[in-house]
Amino acid sequence: MISVADLLVDDRLPSNYFASDVYVQGTLELGLLENRRGDRLLALPDALMKAIVSGLNKETGQATKYVLKNCGLWWGKNFYARFCEELSEYYKKGVADLPMVEFVQALQECWRTHGWGRISLNTEYQLQGFLVIEVKNSPFTAHQIQSEQPSGALEGGVLQAFFSQLTGRDLSCLQTSCESLGADRNRFVLGLADRLQSAEALVQEGQPHDAIMKMLVQ
Repeated sequence: MISVADLLVDDRLPSNYFASDVYVQGTLELGLLENRRGDRLLALPDALMKAIVSGLNKETGQATKYVLKNCGLWWGKNFYARFCEELSEYYKKGVADLPMVEFVQALQECWRTHGWGRISLNTEYQLQGFLVIEVKNSPFTAHQIQSEQPSGALEGGVLQAFFSQLTGRDLSCLQTSCESLGADRNRFVLGLADRLQSAEALVQEGQPHDAIMKMLVQ
């Protein structure tokens, strides 16, 4: 029979570091949100996200998605550094030494705890050089940027920067389905820029995700 003592590591019971019931902490009287390390967290109301998109559309027009994409790239780069730092401190080893399943579970829980929806990695096209990231209930795609076009430019930038640093490759990101257009989830395809470029026209035409992937892997 295994005792609790046998499961302890450094006098603690290992669990998912980003579990929402322990990761997010707050002081109601002061209106402060912090993570378990004491770093400040910021809540973004849906009304603010809508106002940001609306304001950018008025000020920059069709360039809105590029502005949001660049913001996402900056955000994703910093998010990756913070994510790895927190995991390394908790598990007492580098992220590269974590089992892949443990790393993915931590990312999924982190995404959900921060209120960004539910993220999953689809490796069906991995051998062809593509990774598909699927996100359900994303707050970042709730408001359309351009009519009949995917609205996940900010989220796409975050994913592009995060996985580029994770893999050590300069990846590009293309959104192929969007909840704001009635899809069941947002799908982002990561791969080398020259291989994804040919699919951009299909996205603009409104082609479904499966048709786009079929063309990419041919």
